[in-house]
Amino acid sequence: PAVVSCRFIARPLGRKLGLRDKVRLNAPPNPVLETFYATHSKDPKEGELISLSKQCDLPTRKVERWFRYRRNQDKPSLTTKFCEASWRFTFYFISFFTGLAVLYDPLPLVLQPLLSSVFWYYMLELSFYSSLVCTLPFDVKRKDLSQQIVHHAATIFLICFSYCANYLRIGTLVMVIHDASDCILEPTKIFNYMKWRRICDGLFIIFSAVFLITRLLIFPYKVLYNTYYYSMELYQPFFGYYFMNALLMILQLLHVFWSCLIIHMVYRFILRGTDSQYPSVVESSHSFPIRVSPAPAAPSSQGPINRIRMCRTVTTSVILGEGLLQSIKAQSQAAFNLLIEIY
Repeated sequence: PAVVSCRFIARPLGRKLGLRDKVRLNAPPNPVLETFYATHSKDPKEGELISLSKQCDLPTRKVERWFRYRRNQDKPSLTTKFCEASWRFTFYFISFFTGLAVLYDPLPLVLQPLLSSVFWYYMLELSFYSSLVCTLPFDVKRKDLSQQIVHHAATIFLICFSYCANYLRIGTLVMVIHDASDCILEPTKIFNYMKWRRICDGLFIIFSAVFLITRLLIFPYKVLYNTYYYSMELYQPFFGYYFMNALLMILQLLHVFWSCLIIHMVYRFILRGTDSQYPSVVESSHSFPIRVSPAPAAPSSQGPINRIRMCRTVTTSVILGEGLLQSIKAQSQAAFNLLIEIY
């Protein structure tokens, strides 16, 4: 389904919406540099560049440029990222509302017979996370790859164990909580790739709120509390109790790690709107107004001199204001791109 949706739906849709990949220059064939790139380092230091330039009989600048072109070749294109985010959004959207429908039934919490809807919902989630593990070497590389591996492994173990131990309600609740924020994150990535800044900014704020509420409030106070304390009122501790709670705690530690990153990004993201003379964060990057306070009236005896001074003051204010705005915009965009790459 992922390949079909990417090739026949997401890719044509991206082209219709104006998504275009940047033109990249390929590195010329060079066996010596290619071997060093594959076995030693993708970003050699100055001493290594000098040594490689002597081996290849090339200027150092050309060797440095070759590595830059080679690194760009390995980076995924915007179309690849768009297709991946579109496929994941489709799954998370369907999975989230399917989980809500599965949870909405009149069965008591103690008696949990295996319904066909619960079975297929578990199979849907298990197959998806298993596919994520299998496709990790081919997916877009992000900076928290190790955390993703731990998260996927813990999730797969939790799905399998909760199904075998008949912890169906708690397992379904955990999966719905995770899908709630993920189905907002993926369209945020999509609009970021398409440069639709206003929609992207709004979805980013909504995603941050949903993520913090579900992962730092609902998950520990509803899920962890019941599995740690309430379950002891019904059953005696056994191996499954410790095993499942250990996996849930691993997920919670990852939630705290990602929440710290998101809070930091939100702080830097909202920093653009702290001054009243700048527009809000949802405005597009090309519409920042420069507002200069009017200069006081000059005495008539020194009109030309004061007009020159006033023009210099206004010019200096405009230049400083433009520099400050460019710096704030660059920091905010870098922070948001870092979040998109990390999560």
